[in-house]
Amino acid sequence: MVHRLLQQLIFFLLLIIIACHQTMEMTEMEKEKIIKDVRQTLDHYYEDIRTSGLTAEFKYLDHSPDFFWVPPGYSSSLSYDSIVAIVKQNAMKFKKVDNSFDTLQIIPLSKRLATYTGRLKSIMTDTSGQVMAFSLVETGVIIKRREMWRLLHGQTTIIK
Repeated sequence: MVHRLLQQLIFFLLLIIIACHQTMEMTEMEKEKIIKDVRQTLDHYYEDIRTSGLTAEFKYLDHSPDFFWVPPGYSSSLSYDSIVAIVKQNAMKFKKVDNSFDTLQIIPLSKRLATYTGRLKSIMTDTSGQVMAFSLVETGVIIKRREMWRLLHGQTTIIK
């Protein structure tokens, strides 16, 4: 488990180093467009979850073997298949999930990669009508696959 986390951290750091080199080759207009596109993707991501439920998330996750995420309450990264299983299990428990960013910073690393970090609030209504509110911090890497940006790596943590 620790070995896998170390491998992922090394991969992530190498990715950032390579991408930072590529960032120098982008114009300010290209960087601004990437920031706009990533922000729009993240806004659509949360809007789709708000209107269609948690399983709307699948459209925004990268399906490659490189995908991993550390969800709230977990201390290690999970694969795409594990995230799908958890989301499907939780989707039945909530009739509404409303996530929105309080702050969001997007840093283009290359024409196909960007990092983002933000503080968000999540208001979840379960099937019995009980409402729960959380403050979260999320950091991730997002990758452009064909015509769409997708979440590749990241971590979401509840702020206490």
